[in-house]
Amino acid sequence: MHPTQLSLELRETTSPDLTRRRWIVGLSAAGTVIANVVALYQTGIIRHLPDPPLRVFNSDKVDASNYAYKRLDTPDALLMLVNYGITAALASAGGRDRAEQQPGLAIATGVKALTDVAVAAKLGVEEWKENKALCFYCQLATVASAATAVLAFPEMLRAFRKVLGK
Repeated sequence: MHPTQLSLELRETTSPDLTRRRWIVGLSAAGTVIANVVALYQTGIIRHLPDPPLRVFNSDKVDASNYAYKRLDTPDALLMLVNYGITAALASAGGRDRAEQQPGLAIATGVKALTDVAVAAKLGVEEWKENKALCFYCQLATVASAATAVLAFPEMLRAFRKVLGK
């Protein structure tokens, strides 16, 4: 697709798929904000992450624990930041009719979103097991990931039907 056409479609065209994809980009942007706040804490720029007054949440403890630094020798919030960027890029790739014209993009977005939910659930269990507490910010990000999967599913399903010739 010509870049001018892609620009026009992404910015000015409306369709149910584009509306859902825009929401996915917005949720991914919210995820990057969450990741950035935690990254500021994990790198010592800010000293405290306020939590709602519920005993289950202790973001300072969780985000300063071994759990939060054991992957790739880096704070996990910075990995979350990259992850949400990939989701936004996948959701924004391709034009209005990508499920039919570029089904691989719609399938990749949906599979990525579903994988993110599974990983977030696994990490939440691990977070609790290792810390007996949850990071409030990480749980907000998990909700954003779950909503992303729900939003990505209809287009992914249509793309699979296209690929399978149905």
